Amino acid sequence: MNNTADFLREISIWAVPTVFAIILHEVMHGFVALQLGDDTALRSGRLTLNPLAHIDLFGTIIMPVALLFMHLPVFGYAKPVPVNFSRLRNPRSGMLLVAAAGPLTNIVLAVASSIGMRIAITHVTGPWGSAIALPLYYMLRASVVINVVLAIFNLFPLLPLDGGRVMVSLLPLKAARAFSQLEPFGFLILLVLLYTDSVEKVINPIINAIARVLL
Repeated sequence: MNNTADFLREISIWAVPTVFAIILHEVMHGFVALQLGDDTALRSGRLTLNPLAHIDLFGTIIMPVALLFMHLPVFGYAKPVPVNFSRLRNPRSGMLLVAAAGPLTNIVLAVASSIGMRIAITHVTGPWGSAIALPLYYMLRASVVINVVLAIFNLFPLLPLDGGRVMVSLLPLKAARAFSQLEPFGFLILLVLLYTDSVEKVINPIINAIARVLL
């Protein structure tokens, strides 16, 4: 019974910050693309914070809950916001800005959550501390963690992750075209790297260093 109660409490703490972090990450890709000339996301109705427009049953709900249940770092994804890079006024530099928008949004959310967490903890002993301030503190703490993980993981330089888009925009044109040929195999490569802990060995020290500062 206690295990079930603890698990439900963890879901209540992690659910809102996880969904918000994932959705805002995707929306900002489309928003920046719109500013740079591509209205694909707008026309497809994806420039909205309505979760129903973005939720992927597995990536936004099942996977984060399963990771939480297994006491592993919580991670997830939403339906990718469609962007037509060829419609950007400057496709190469535009790709860089659009790709970076998602992870940078998560970093901003992590910093804002860290500040809010420090404010919330000062009100824990107040009259509404146990009912409002303490749950809010734990939710903001969870928000710091999920946003740092999302930002750093997505910056891993492999297509179709945001870091891969950044690489394509920075590489010389010939090298960028060769690198882009890997995109159809990107998720398979990512699964192999995750299975062998290669990704974790690269990103975990970065995640831990940032989390130590913000938590």
